[in-house]
Amino acid sequence: MYIFLLIAALTFAALWLLPFLVRRAYRAPRVREEKTPADLGLPGRGVRLETENGKRLFGWYIPPPSKEEKAPAIAIIHGWGGNSGQMLAFAPLLHDAGFALLFVDARNHGRSDSDSFSSMPRFAEDLERGVEWLKKNPEVDPDRVSVLGHSVGAAASLLLASRRKDLVGVVAIASFAHPEELMRRQMAAHHIPYIPIGWLVLKYIERTIGHKFDDIAPCNTIRKITVPVLLVHGEADRFVPVADTRKIHANQPHDRVELLLLPGVGHNSAKAIATHGDKLLDFLQRATGKQPTAASGKE
Repeated sequence: MYIFLLIAALTFAALWLLPFLVRRAYRAPRVREEKTPADLGLPGRGVRLETENGKRLFGWYIPPPSKEEKAPAIAIIHGWGGNSGQMLAFAPLLHDAGFALLFVDARNHGRSDSDSFSSMPRFAEDLERGVEWLKKNPEVDPDRVSVLGHSVGAAASLLLASRRKDLVGVVAIASFAHPEELMRRQMAAHHIPYIPIGWLVLKYIERTIGHKFDDIAPCNTIRKITVPVLLVHGEADRFVPVADTRKIHANQPHDRVELLLLPGVGHNSAKAIATHGDKLLDFLQRATGKQPTAASGKE
């Protein structure tokens, strides 16, 4: 009898503490930007965007090099615990090719406002605010806007593209295939048993973010995307295995999803831009329908 009461008391205590422990464990670390466009010799300015829950986002906007016609544009978002400054490695290549660029800090990241929690669907909401901001920008061709994301931001890019039909391309770098599989791997690495703790944690997270994992999983949202997609993944990624991107690619509904695997590259795929940027640029130029306007104004 006493053992039963003890077990019941421990179970009740665990359930009572669960929200606090989960939010603490999955709280995104906030890292401030260390780089600016000026550090790379590029024009740019900080902008503020309105997002959900009355919050404001920070972003770096880098205008296109040519003013002769409206330019194609890319909304770019980082991964968990990242910030827009960490994604600026892509800026020189894409700016020189004629793109207008908007690097967005998700809520609870960089210089953006804090919110109650972070999640991949919230990353998608914040990225969507970036897309809308670009489409209203007089320097941008609203019919030639793409998105690029890394890690959680990559999954968010795929989720957003599955909901919108007005994007022209998606670049998803180091995306996981399914959030439940990702978190179960993380819990197993910390020796957290799935039954009952892991199961309870996952159910609590689903309820908190307001989405079923199956509905937002990249391996499923890829089936709803109708525009060209480039999946990029480092073969030496130890945080999100390359098998995840292969799974997403295998579930594509058409032949417009391309796969680019980077030998010897880990999770921080931005570091590979110097050696693999030509392939990224080739995809984005094809996705826009024509060559972006270069700084000289020539096609």
